[in-house]
Amino acid sequence: MTTPPDWQHDLYLDLRGLACPLPVLKTRKALGGLGTGKRLMVEATDPLAALDIPNHVRESGNRLVAAETSGGTYRCLIERL
Repeated sequence: MTTPPDWQHDLYLDLRGLACPLPVLKTRKALGGLGTGKRLMVEATDPLAALDIPNHVRESGNRLVAAETSGGTYRCLIERL
């Protein structure tokens, strides 16, 4: 049995209803303003967000702590490294 992720965050972005490429662009901007070790939680409904955001997180050297999709909403927790 796995332990559920700790969804505590320092900043929340509600990107539901926004179309590509806005979710990943707004996520990138928000991460740039966070200090090291801070966490960003993102919710988005654009199907491409589930691909684009994790790719950006990996390419930018940050950490994807948790991610899930439920009811058409993608939710992820990112830690700024």
